[in-house]
Amino acid sequence: MEKDFLIFKLSETIKTTSRIDKDLFKQFNVKRGLRNEDHSGVLVGLTKVGDVVGYEKLPEGGLKAVPGKLIYRGIDVEDLVHGFEKENRLGFEETAFLLLSGYQPDAEELKLFSTMLNEKMVLEQKATINIIDLESKEIMNTLARCVLEMYAFDNNPDDISRDNLIRQSIDLIAKFPTIVAYAFNILRHKQHGRSLHIRHPDETMSYAENFLFMMKGPSNYTQLDVKILDLTLILHADHGGGNNSTFSVRVVSSTQTDTYSAIAAGIGSLKGPLHGGANIAVVHMFDHLKTAIKDWKNLAEIDTYLEKMLNKDAYNRSGLIYGIGHAVYTVSDPRAVLLKEMARELAIEKGLVKEFNFLELLEERAVNAFMTFKGAGINKQVCTNVDFYSGFVYEAIGLPTEIYTPMFAMARVAGWAAHRIEELNFASKRIIRPAYKNVGERRAFIPMKDR
Repeated sequence: MEKDFLIFKLSETIKTTSRIDKDLFKQFNVKRGLRNEDHSGVLVGLTKVGDVVGYEKLPEGGLKAVPGKLIYRGIDVEDLVHGFEKENRLGFEETAFLLLSGYQPDAEELKLFSTMLNEKMVLEQKATINIIDLESKEIMNTLARCVLEMYAFDNNPDDISRDNLIRQSIDLIAKFPTIVAYAFNILRHKQHGRSLHIRHPDETMSYAENFLFMMKGPSNYTQLDVKILDLTLILHADHGGGNNSTFSVRVVSSTQTDTYSAIAAGIGSLKGPLHGGANIAVVHMFDHLKTAIKDWKNLAEIDTYLEKMLNKDAYNRSGLIYGIGHAVYTVSDPRAVLLKEMARELAIEKGLVKEFNFLELLEERAVNAFMTFKGAGINKQVCTNVDFYSGFVYEAIGLPTEIYTPMFAMARVAGWAAHRIEELNFASKRIIRPAYKNVGERRAFIPMKDR
């Protein structure tokens, strides 16, 4: 038997042996995707790190849609962001400190923490060489490999004491921007023959500015670019314990494995297009709509085309309008609201006001189109999510789509680290081990001669 034929035969057989009728989930009361029948998440753990609010459970049963809230350590992220804006300063470093520690630092603590991050941004020479030698076409895979390699550079990699977990967390948060920037510049050099730039991080710069400096070089970004990138990092730093990548980190951490293995699991989860690639899909869709819709102010033309998309008659015929809808948020996504505020300012600076106005109009019409298409009810109520505007922002700054998901990881590693620390410091540790209902048929063993 040829190898290719065997693979084909196995593939065809798996169509039957791996298929599970979705009705069986309801029959056995199994929460498919860890979602309840009302689409709320199944409670699988407790946390003090973050919270995501999009609805309230009514005493008589059912859900009530409410404006979305994202909470970091008890503080509304809207208050956090507006607090930074009022004091005219960047906030990602403080956000990372807050998530890790559970409290807001004073000025001296924040300065020391920021200094530690800057000092740790520099990669070991061997790590840099390893990135240069990699032939990977996917930066998320490069990031995961580099994180796993950090185990070898750590003198005490398996120690799960609180002091060591904090040390490792700071090191990881600091090194993500450098790894991502180096990996992209090397990818660009190998695939497109561009000049190779390995810029060392500058200890006088913020976390956000250092990344833009390593990506683009000096004088190739504005202070507004830095400010809005800092905002996106704050907004993506955590999203409660129930998002897929954070839950992956917690599941792996519950085995008491090393930090680098747990964080690499989060990266692998985030790489999946259903989790980390939505803003890229929005950018591609927006590029298409800018051409497909001739009059960007014509509501009838916009509505007609969006209806065609929902009916799978236009664009990629997926029936989706990317950036619309969220697993938890219903009335509003607070991250999208905050990002939209500054995106308008960025559009003015970059001469993209017409494009921004079109995007804003698409937001309004897409939500209306979806609600009309699906009908009323909380399970059909939708809002734009953060990805609807983050892709526009990254493109306006001049950042390539190859690093959109790695930048997500660059922010979320702060939340991952905080949840890992919490998971390993429960008073009564227990490995996370859910149950699966076996619905396969019992069969007798068949001797080889009878097969």
